[in-house]
Amino acid sequence: MSASTVRGRVSWTVAAPILGMVLLAATWGRHLDGLLVPVVAVFLIAAVLAAVHHAEVVAHKVGEPFGSLILAVAVTVIEVALIVTLMITGSADGTDTSGLARDTVFAAIMISINGIVGVSLLVGALRHHLAVFNPEGTGSALATVIALAGITLVLPRFTTSEAGPEFAPGQLAFAAVASLALYGMFVFTQTVRHRDFFLPVDAGGELLDEDGDGHADPPSGRQALQSLALLTVALVAVVGLAKVESPAIEDAVESAGLPHAVVGVVIALLVLLPESIAAVRAAAGGRAQTSLNLAYGSAMASIGLTIPTIAVASIWLEGPLALGLEPMQIVLLFLSVIVSLLTVVPGRAKPLQGGVHLVLLAAFLAVTIAP
Repeated sequence: MSASTVRGRVSWTVAAPILGMVLLAATWGRHLDGLLVPVVAVFLIAAVLAAVHHAEVVAHKVGEPFGSLILAVAVTVIEVALIVTLMITGSADGTDTSGLARDTVFAAIMISINGIVGVSLLVGALRHHLAVFNPEGTGSALATVIALAGITLVLPRFTTSEAGPEFAPGQLAFAAVASLALYGMFVFTQTVRHRDFFLPVDAGGELLDEDGDGHADPPSGRQALQSLALLTVALVAVVGLAKVESPAIEDAVESAGLPHAVVGVVIALLVLLPESIAAVRAAAGGRAQTSLNLAYGSAMASIGLTIPTIAVASIWLEGPLALGLEPMQIVLLFLSVIVSLLTVVPGRAKPLQGGVHLVLLAAFLAVTIAP
């Protein structure tokens, strides 16, 4: 039976992108009010979930670690689209969006390296006694995330060419090129040079047999192409509906009296929730390496693809682009880096490690809501 049908009926993963496009056409350019706000929000979330589903189908076809890479890139496309649309909307109506990219990227990093990693290790360790992964591959991914975060988010706080936590144009260009270079080198390492370092391992450190691990057979070429087409439609629906919904998100945060940085957290939570579910499912199935590939791949793509895109967008977007983290955010990043290093080095984790990461995520959310 086709993956797009269930007992002869059209699956929600097919209907959601198509209906999302219909709703987008009906609401484009309109100011949402009343019941339209939750309706658009529901279809936006459905389109996000459908996009990730189809990314997973394509990922299953190509196998690991390509699967995690495709999913991370698909999620990052959604994140970048949301950031850019909110910045364009904000610059049009005079809203200060100078720190939106920084807040969203930092939130994505904290949710990925503490939230996704924490819950995956906790679930995996509780179910299998220990969550086992390859420290060589995971360590290189973590090192790349640390370098990217340091160059793009910490360094602007200490540069002096521009007033405030901003890069000068030349510095921003360097950060964008460096981000792409680091991300490109990691992708080459993950998919070509040392692919075996990123494949799931068993308790003895041996690679798992992908054909005997209880997973469904890979989809056919036709199903993979169908999912690729629906993934494209879903991403277009997400981008458009996010632009339509963005004023309502900002109004809700403002009416609740919360800091504007919460908008960035909402965006990151929205786009990373489906990926978090995929990571937890992998950890429950004894594939902690896949979970960590998803987590660190998401953090890496959030920086390595978002910062260059924002750098290009800043050419026509008015206003400053504040990328430097606040001192409190730097402290949280430093703590997360230290804990992550201690988690990754042994190559296996107990439930305690997962709990420590989740506490760090809770601390981040707490100080974002009440700085």
